Amino acid sequence: MEKNNNPVYSRTDSSKVNLPEEEWKKVLSPEVYYIARQKGTERPWTSKYENSKEVGTYYCAACGNPLFKSDTKFESGCGWPSFYEPISKTSVIYLEDRSHGMVRTEVECGRCHAHLGHVFNDGPPPTGLRYCINGVILDFEKAQKAEEQYNKK
Repeated sequence: MEKNNNPVYSRTDSSKVNLPEEEWKKVLSPEVYYIARQKGTERPWTSKYENSKEVGTYYCAACGNPLFKSDTKFESGCGWPSFYEPISKTSVIYLEDRSHGMVRTEVECGRCHAHLGHVFNDGPPPTGLRYCINGVILDFEKAQKAEEQYNKK
């Protein structure tokens, strides 16, 4: 699946992506580029996914990497979509973030290193974690559609 003329976007390819910034600028929308490559943050309570209750999978909008299942999403009240667990240990990577006078744990896409958001230790069971993720960097596919695509193969 190629999205918006983005040659690295794939929901099945797990190979690492390493594009020069000039290429990322060409293949990502300005909003996604700002979050993914410049470590931006969308305004709270503006994500179309924040209050979504649909069943499916959330993917990285930059590369298509599967990130979170909807059954790990919860209402945290923080203003961004929140999840308590990524799909797999390789879905995301963690970095220390000392920006803005704070010490936090940044979460990046495990495939393309796009900035996703941050993870905090104030989430619900079973993990106790809250992955606070910018909705702009998420793509969503409803479970039924994903199942239909899978059965076509």
